[in-house]
Amino acid sequence: MATKLTINPDSGYCETNSTFYSKRSPISVPINETINITTFMSSLPHHGTTALIDAATGQHLSFSDFWTSVEAISTSLSVDLGIRKGHVILILSPNSIYFPVICLSIMSLGAIITTCNPLNTKSEITKQIADSKPVLAFATDELVSKLENSNLPIVLIGPTKISPPRSKIVSNLDAMMKTEPIQHRIYERVTQNDTASLLYSSGTTGTSKGVVSSHGNFIAAIQTMTSLLKLAEGELGLGNQTFICTVPMFHIYGVTWFVATLLACGTAAVILPKFDMHEMLKAVEKYKVTHLPLVPPIVVALINSADEIKSEYDLSSLTAVLSGGAPLSKEVVEGFVEKFPMMKILQGYGLTESAGIGSSTYSLEESRRYGSAGLLASSMEARIVNPESGECLPANRSGELWLRGPTIMKGYFSNAEATADTLDSEGWLRTGDLCYIDDDGFIFVVDRLKELIKYKGYQVAPAELEALLLAHPEIVDAAVIPFPDRDAGQFPMAYVVRKAGSHISQSGVMDFIARQVAPYKKIRKVAFVASVPKTPSGKILRKDLIRLATSKL
Repeated sequence: MATKLTINPDSGYCETNSTFYSKRSPISVPINETINITTFMSSLPHHGTTALIDAATGQHLSFSDFWTSVEAISTSLSVDLGIRKGHVILILSPNSIYFPVICLSIMSLGAIITTCNPLNTKSEITKQIADSKPVLAFATDELVSKLENSNLPIVLIGPTKISPPRSKIVSNLDAMMKTEPIQHRIYERVTQNDTASLLYSSGTTGTSKGVVSSHGNFIAAIQTMTSLLKLAEGELGLGNQTFICTVPMFHIYGVTWFVATLLACGTAAVILPKFDMHEMLKAVEKYKVTHLPLVPPIVVALINSADEIKSEYDLSSLTAVLSGGAPLSKEVVEGFVEKFPMMKILQGYGLTESAGIGSSTYSLEESRRYGSAGLLASSMEARIVNPESGECLPANRSGELWLRGPTIMKGYFSNAEATADTLDSEGWLRTGDLCYIDDDGFIFVVDRLKELIKYKGYQVAPAELEALLLAHPEIVDAAVIPFPDRDAGQFPMAYVVRKAGSHISQSGVMDFIARQVAPYKKIRKVAFVASVPKTPSGKILRKDLIRLATSKL
């Protein structure tokens, strides 16, 4: 007979198994294993009419047209291009109303999406292609040139302005969307356990790795996000909101919210092709946007320019700002409430490895637990583990946050070693974040064990930049650290040991890296040192360097 667990109602902590349990109501996931993300989403009842709006052109896509387009493209992929379950397909595109259509068309076949940052360089994209092994790519004609090192057949998205190499172009999205459904085409059984996406994350340490997420992971994420919206807005408000997409759709945040959750619950989404503060505010006014997802630096920018913004734009439709990426300080929360008293400010914490789910706040009262990332998400469990001893810790003790729940990834693609380092046999995900959970169950992120740098919400792995620096003939050693910045959150700073006799300058180092990486990965500050501090085993002592770099701030 199973032991009945005694769980502290305030903190959610259970002494018997040293586990924290969510205080939110649990989600319900379908018992039927043969359901997949597209059959699940399309079966949910709602009263929504407009699904997606292009902020730049005003083009609308109704829910009816959306699902018709998904069926047409999936038919074309299957019948004309021979795409089958298990095939990986690359998507290289800026935000677009067609991005979710493409994703769900692919997933409906049991094929797997792998998304790519349009800012990435050719060499970065080539690495991802070599790792994920796609059989086809969707790309806009402006980005096709970044695929020239591959032999991938390409489906063009949108109008053609540049003449790409015709030999690689096998179709275009407009033609695919006109495909008539064919009743006798092959329909393969796609289950909750089948892989839906292969999104790239730097994980706990090191270079980028493919995160394998299942259809079941995304179904659970939809249920979690929907339950949060119901808490914040009530049952009647669900589906009556309009969100604006300010986040990159290739990112887990974009996929979970704008490819999955909002379309599932009948909520309209206004899509910005690229982020621009004034274009965003114009779209909020024009389309009566109610919900605004942002990263903390943009929240700060809204506060700083609040008077000017309110005099120029009508933001009366906005009811909530959703902030993710890092907890907001007391100054930011109260500054925002003072400037925009009619809006709630909600926060969240998640990882690519957890389908963007981890913890959240759903009210101003919860967001006023300053510095907190909120309460554990529905059906999520947590442990706080001493990284040295492996001991599980109770409330108010700092250690590495481990998460377990229905949105946790299956593992890293073709990387058993990295999977074993991050995901244990019982399904616990080691987040790499140093945290504590207080007496009321709120999670506080203290530091990053995983060493990633977060520049304006983008993840930058120091190890990747260090490898590039060490390839320079005048550099003998290097270390990259996060340097705090009010606008960006953090940016990469390099400590460099020059070869004897070298006179390479700070700008020389920065230019060397800038030529090889996406703009968000650029090194923006350089200091020259005689040596890089390391442990006896050779591990860089980043905390010492961070302390040195910030001592004069």
